[in-house]
Amino acid sequence: MFQITLPDGSKREFSQPIQVGEIATTIAPSLGKAALAGKVTINGNEPQLVDTSFVIDQDADLAIVTAKDADGLDIIRHSTAHLLAYAVKSLFPDAQVTIGPVIDNGFYYDFSYKRPFTPEDLEKIEKKMAELARKDEKVVREEWARDDAVAFFKAQGEAYKAEIIASIPQDQKISLYREGDFVDLCRGPHVPSTGKLRVFKLMKVAGAYWRGDSKNEMLQRVYGTAWATKDEQAAYLTMLEEAEKRDHRKLGRELDLFHFQDEAPGLIFWHPKGWQIWQQVEQYMRDVYRDNGYQEVKAPQILDLSLWKKTGHWDNYKENMFTTESENRIYGLKPMNCPGHVQIYNAGLHSYRELPIRYGEFGQCHRNEPSGSLHGMMRVRGFTQDDGHIFCTEDQLLAECAQFTTLLQKVYKDFGFTEVLYKVATRPEKRIGEDAVWDKAEHALMESLRSSGCEFEISPGEGAFYGPKVEYTLKDAIGRHWQCGTIQVDFSMPVRLGAEYVDAHDQRKTPVMLHRAILGSLERFIGMLIENHAGAMPPWLAPEQVVVCTISESFSDYATEVVDTLKKHGFRASSDLRGEKITRKIRENSMQKVPYILVVGEKERDSGAVAVRARGNLDLGTMSVDAFIERLRHDVATRQDVSA
Repeated sequence: MFQITLPDGSKREFSQPIQVGEIATTIAPSLGKAALAGKVTINGNEPQLVDTSFVIDQDADLAIVTAKDADGLDIIRHSTAHLLAYAVKSLFPDAQVTIGPVIDNGFYYDFSYKRPFTPEDLEKIEKKMAELARKDEKVVREEWARDDAVAFFKAQGEAYKAEIIASIPQDQKISLYREGDFVDLCRGPHVPSTGKLRVFKLMKVAGAYWRGDSKNEMLQRVYGTAWATKDEQAAYLTMLEEAEKRDHRKLGRELDLFHFQDEAPGLIFWHPKGWQIWQQVEQYMRDVYRDNGYQEVKAPQILDLSLWKKTGHWDNYKENMFTTESENRIYGLKPMNCPGHVQIYNAGLHSYRELPIRYGEFGQCHRNEPSGSLHGMMRVRGFTQDDGHIFCTEDQLLAECAQFTTLLQKVYKDFGFTEVLYKVATRPEKRIGEDAVWDKAEHALMESLRSSGCEFEISPGEGAFYGPKVEYTLKDAIGRHWQCGTIQVDFSMPVRLGAEYVDAHDQRKTPVMLHRAILGSLERFIGMLIENHAGAMPPWLAPEQVVVCTISESFSDYATEVVDTLKKHGFRASSDLRGEKITRKIRENSMQKVPYILVVGEKERDSGAVAVRARGNLDLGTMSVDAFIERLRHDVATRQDVSA
C-alpha cells in the first residue's frame, strides 16, 4: 500500500501502481475529465509536472492540474504548438519542424519551408488544427534511445530535429510525443488528447534564424495564441486591438513626439513636444532624488576596457557592449553606470558615519542589441536610466531596500500605476561571488519585501551576474505587464573595484552596493506612459497643456494675452489664431489630445473670461482666467487627469 496526499491534506491509499488521470477520477469523475496533467512530489524533491498517464507507485504528494491553473494553460499552449506542427506537416509534408515553445499569451513554432507562408496558408493551417483537435486523438509519451531518435528523424527528412537530438548526451533517454501519425521531440507534459485543445488562433508569421544565429538559415516563425475558454481569448484579442490603437510608435507620429530612421537604428529623434514630456519626467525624478537623500552625479560615457574587465562586465556582457579605440587604447561605451559611480565613491575616503551614500544619475547608456529585437522605444540601443547606487553597511541593507520599495510605490502611483507585482530574481548559473554572499544578498531582498508587506514570486536563476535583484512590474490600463524598476544587492563589485569605508574601530571595510532604478530606461518608461494614457497625457505631463482658440480673428489679441498670462504662471500654452471655423479648431486640437481647449470670443474678451473645454469633449462652461489657472494648478499639483 502507498499513500497519495492531496493539496487539502486528505490522503488516498492504493495497492497497485496507478496513473495520475485515474487518481483524478477517483477524487471526482468531473476532475478526471478536466485533468490535463499532475504536479507530483516524491521523497521531498522538487514538484514535477507530469502527464496524466504518469504512473505513481509510492508515497507522493499530488495536485491535479486543470485548465484553471497557470500550469494548465501553459500545457494547453505547448500542446497547441505541437498541434500546429502536426497540421503544417499534414498540409505541407516537405516542411521541416524545429522548435515550438510557450511564450506570453501563446506559443510559436519555427518551420523550414521552400516558400513563405501566406495569410491564406495560416487560415488553412488553423482550419486543419481544428479538424485534428475534433478527432480527439490520444497524445502518447514514448521514450527512445538517443541514436534511435536521431535515425528516425533523419529518415523523416527532419534534419533540424535530428540535429537537436544529436546534441543531447548519448546516455540520456529521449522523450517523444505521438498524436496520430505525427511524432515530435518534447519533455512534456502534454494534454492527454487533442480534444482538450479547443480555443486557439494563429496570429502572424515572422522570420527567425535557426538557433538565433544570423549566419544560419532564416526560418518561418508562426505565432499563435491559445486559451482555456472562448471568453478569455476574446478578451485577449480585444486587448490586442486596443494595444494597436495605443502603439507608442503610431502615436509618436500622430502627436509629433519623436521618430526613428534607418541611419540611427535603435536610437530616437525627439521632437519638441516629445522632449517636453521627457523634461517633465526627468524633472520629477530629479525632485525625487533631492527629497530622498540622493546626490546627483555624472560619470563618463566611455571607460577604458581594463575597468570593464575588473568589474566582470567584459567577461559576462561583452557581446552587448559597443567599443571604440583611441591612441592604441580600447574603450567601452558604458552599457550601465555602476563602475563610474564606484569611481566617484572611491575619489575620497568615507567614514561609516557618512553611510548610506546615495548617488543618482540620468546616465546615457548604449547596448548593442540585435537589430531584430529593437522595438520602438521599448527596446533601443541608446537610452537613459534613472540610475542610482547606494553604498551602505550590511546593517543598513534591509532598511535601504525596504525604503526603496516604499519610494518606488509612490513614484508609480504619481505616474498613474497603482498595481505593482514583485519578483525576486536569484543567482544565475553564470555569476561571480561566493554562494555564502549570494545567500546573504537574497535573504536581504526577500526580508525587505516581507517587511514592506509585499507578496512576491521567486524567479530562479534570473539574477544579474553580480547579484540577485527585485524586479518591480507594473500593470497598465489595458492589463499588460511591464517590468520597470529594480534593486540589486552587490557584494562583489565593491571588492573588485576597491571601494572602502572606515568603521567605528578605524578598520577598513567594504561597503555593500545597491544598484537601483525606479523607471529604468526613461525612453521605455515614456513609451509605456504614452500607451497607458493612449497619448492623452495628464496635464502635469502633457507637452501642451492648453490651447486658446479664437472664434474669429478679431479676438487674436485677447487670445495672445491669455496665453501670455498662462505662460507667466509656468504653464505650457499656445494659441490657435487660424481663420478656420471654431468647430474645426476644437476637433483638430482634440485629436492632438490637449488637456484643455479655451475658446474666446466677444463675450469672453469683454468679461476677462474663457470658455473651457476639457479633454473628452467635456464642456466646463465659462470661468475667469484666474479661476481656470487655479483649476490647472490643482491638476498639476495633484497629478490627476482632467477627467478625474
